[in-house]
Amino acid sequence: MTKLSTHLWFDKEAREAAEFYTSVFGPSNGKDNGIKSTTTLDDTPSGSVDLVTIELAGQQFNLISAGPLFKFNPSVSFLVACSSKDEVDTLWKKLSEGGMALMPLDAYPFSERYGWTQDKYGLSWQIMFAGDRPIVQKITPTLLFVGDVAGKAEEAVRFYASVFHDSALGGFTRYGQGEDPEKEGSVKFAQFSLEGRQFAAMDSAREHKFKFNEAISFMVHCDTQKEIDYYWERLSAVPAAEQCGWLKDRFGLSWQIVPTMMEKMFKEKNAKKLARVTQAFLQMKKFDIETLRQAYEK
Repeated sequence: MTKLSTHLWFDKEAREAAEFYTSVFGPSNGKDNGIKSTTTLDDTPSGSVDLVTIELAGQQFNLISAGPLFKFNPSVSFLVACSSKDEVDTLWKKLSEGGMALMPLDAYPFSERYGWTQDKYGLSWQIMFAGDRPIVQKITPTLLFVGDVAGKAEEAVRFYASVFHDSALGGFTRYGQGEDPEKEGSVKFAQFSLEGRQFAAMDSAREHKFKFNEAISFMVHCDTQKEIDYYWERLSAVPAAEQCGWLKDRFGLSWQIVPTMMEKMFKEKNAKKLARVTQAFLQMKKFDIETLRQAYEK
């Protein structure tokens, strides 16, 4: 299993969105795509919730339908690197239908063919022709630091690199003099990797009516309680946000620190076992592997 995956929170559309995204990023991209598993958990605070795991361009995404508590916004977007302008146009047509363009499809100084759109579910995509640049990773989660964390992208990138054992910093492109309202030296674009997965980060001092929230979080899959304790201690900075393995870091970004064994548990066909595990983890803030195991094996 991958160490890091992306978690997307939907109101009721997780299954529908899974079908949509796996159809958009088809086998022509040269990577495995498809729906890997589906599960329904009953008797949660949101009622019955759907969990769907999919793979897009070799990356794992976990989708949940759990009510209208959180909405997607551009503070986290997904940069899609394309090998041709035709591919940009094809993906743009599919992902922008029923959505809203944030930056129109056009030529820009950084790419001959690029556009930024919200899809029909509100999820943000940056679709870019890579030109001569090698495509190391097809889909790159991109973090936009705005509001009270504007100007902190570099601090965040270096912090995340210090937390995760397998990490690397890429290049930093910075704003220059006269690019108001951006602060000179702040991050225009930065690349970094955590546990073999590429990320990007940007600062924006412009006025935005959004910020990081729980609609998009990143799951850290842990084999042991020691791992869970390690990531929880280093990442959690908002005690009020701690619930069911969720936490918020000091920049407001949401993470889930989860045992890898839960993947097996959620595939359980025995309804009583699944119900016991569900009720056990609903009582937790930080996950306790032994308590979950006891509930499963009871």
